[in-house]
Amino acid sequence: MSALTDLYKEITDCRQCDLCRQRNRAVPGEGAEEAAIVFIGEAPGWHEDQQGRPFVGPAGQFLDELLALIGMKRQEVYICNVLKCRPPGNRDPLPIEIKTCQQWLDRQLGLLRPNIIVTLGRYSMARFFPGQTISKIHGKARREDGIIYYAMYHPAAALHQQNLRETIRADMLKIPSLLAETKPSPDTKATEKPQQLSLL
Repeated sequence: MSALTDLYKEITDCRQCDLCRQRNRAVPGEGAEEAAIVFIGEAPGWHEDQQGRPFVGPAGQFLDELLALIGMKRQEVYICNVLKCRPPGNRDPLPIEIKTCQQWLDRQLGLLRPNIIVTLGRYSMARFFPGQTISKIHGKARREDGIIYYAMYHPAAALHQQNLRETIRADMLKIPSLLAETKPSPDTKATEKPQQLSLL
């Protein structure tokens, strides 16, 4: 049993806030344990609460389309949310809920150690881009401690505002070049070797 599987059990058993009383299922997250990219949404919706899986409703279908756009499948990435339980009526997450759930996301990211963290929507954006607005920083990246943080609109936004669909697609198409930045090029390796030899 992996450390991530152990963590899922802890999340499923969590009773630290009132959301546990109304949820059908907790939604820890899913995907490749060696994923280079982690997508972080806001909170589970109705479909996710029923299945215990992230992004399986209409927004999830659009996310699958976006992944296909860059030649990827959801099994190759990791997908989770800031909150692990559905807020009643799909209301916005409360600050206390975000704070309580933060430990789970921190531990997930510590185990996954991705190269890129993609924030989907303003609540996950606020965690990694504090004080910013999604309309200003979507499609922009920053690097910190070897990780690239990249902000995008939530796929659900395109379901409510069709004009955002192309914006989200365009932002998604930037991800392959960001991923390429995280991989050392053959040229880099070639220059590193003589440097290492010169130290001997």
